[in-house]
Amino acid sequence: MELTNAIWRKSSYSGGNGGQCVEVARNLPGVVAVRDSKDPGGTKLVFTSAQWAVFAARVKAGQFGLS
Repeated sequence: MELTNAIWRKSSYSGGNGGQCVEVARNLPGVVAVRDSKDPGGTKLVFTSAQWAVFAARVKAGQFGLS
């Protein structure tokens, strides 16, 4: 998928410590792209909007044991 026009936004949970930084692009039709902000030229994951909504809801519900 072509991501040249993606507008990336860093997660507010990433903090400024240079650690686990995630960026999300939601301006693409029908999909959400995710990348590591420390490696913007690296691998990017692409989800349908529906897949992303389910993932985000499960994270918020604590279903992945993340702290």
